[in-house]
Amino acid sequence: MEIKEMQREVDSWITQFEEGYWNPLSMLARLAEEVGEFAREVNHQYGEKPKKPEEPMGDLTLELGDILFIVVCYANSLNIDLEDAFKRVMAKYRYRDSDRWTRKE
Repeated sequence: MEIKEMQREVDSWITQFEEGYWNPLSMLARLAEEVGEFAREVNHQYGEKPKKPEEPMGDLTLELGDILFIVVCYANSLNIDLEDAFKRVMAKYRYRDSDRWTRKE
């Protein structure tokens, strides 16, 4: 799925509700919550904090999906084209970090 398609699908879903997109500060709080849930799960699976025996294993894929959803909501609410943003940020990394790490042979 193209990023533009994701943005359209999220917009179709959100705009069917009267409340629409949340304000930017509320979405930032939601993004922080989702990143926190992802971090907690990574810590459980790969870090020093194992889950309690009664806690079910979390799904990192779904946690990243939640982050992606709120990022798309944020972009839509601010009229940001994520494909353009991604192209611009990759150009920045290619220029800025081209000699930062050791290339594979």
